[in-house]
Amino acid sequence: MKLASLKSLHRDGVLVVVNKPLTHARVVVDIAPTLQQALDNWEQLMPRLNRVYQELNAGHGQAIAFKPEDAAAPLPRAYQWLDGSAYLSHVKRVRNARGAELPGKLLDDPLMYQGGSDGFLGAHEPIEVRDESFGIDFEAEVGVITDDVESGISDSEAATHIKLLVLINDISLRHLIPDELSKGFGFVHGKPASAFSPVAVTPDELDSAWRDNKLHFPLKVYWNQELFGQANAGDDMQFSFARLISHAAKTRNLGAGTIIGSGTVSNQDLTRGYSCIVEKRVVEIVESGKPLTDFMHFDDTIRIEMQNHQGHSIFGAIDQTVKQCL
Repeated sequence: MKLASLKSLHRDGVLVVVNKPLTHARVVVDIAPTLQQALDNWEQLMPRLNRVYQELNAGHGQAIAFKPEDAAAPLPRAYQWLDGSAYLSHVKRVRNARGAELPGKLLDDPLMYQGGSDGFLGAHEPIEVRDESFGIDFEAEVGVITDDVESGISDSEAATHIKLLVLINDISLRHLIPDELSKGFGFVHGKPASAFSPVAVTPDELDSAWRDNKLHFPLKVYWNQELFGQANAGDDMQFSFARLISHAAKTRNLGAGTIIGSGTVSNQDLTRGYSCIVEKRVVEIVESGKPLTDFMHFDDTIRIEMQNHQGHSIFGAIDQTVKQCL
């Protein structure tokens, strides 16, 4: 099943069910006005939403044209947004870039931070930044959305709480991050609002690519229309989404609608390219003694998309342009 939130006067959008090829949708306010309300009552409402999905795919009943540019983030705001860092090649490269030591329990204990969740960007909304000198970078990720999760849950139990998956552009302002982290208290200025794919999908939409609580498809990243990376999101993922959920819930409950990100998708195999600019810059420093690739400039574009084995877009594309915030 595929779900989206259309922009509206209501800040949480209007819930729609979207067909498999992402061409048509149906407003389902009679079932749940918003995705958050659907997640709050998932077990009761999911069968009704799925029936609408089956009707749409069969070409039955009323439908409207689905336009990704009209979509907000699937959850335009969330009670909780937690981003992990499950790809150790990314952790090592980025920490090397800022001269930081690697965590002592890198292989066993996931890194995770809590980001701002009071407002996310839709897939086609601009990345607004005041100054290019902030070091504008994209970070292509996969994320999951949960229902209610109890504190202290095991990895196997956590897997049952994965209800939806999304793509994420976890935008970073690289030149602001080192000073923030040097204070020992985490990100604020370096992490503006993240952007999300137009559509969230249930795990069954991913067929055999969803296994071991990881998504085994390449995540394609196009910077200014040129392929920048296509790392496989299932390869080199040290911590599965089930592990990330249980880690997040170690000492507290997670409310329905909690979003947990994988962190920047990254592979050991450099021929697959990169999902963020800073990784490429680190490799350039190692190879030539200095970074050769600039961070993003105003009017640059970024496109993040994942396709199935038939070449069809699963989530729709995140397609953004960097704009100066006046």
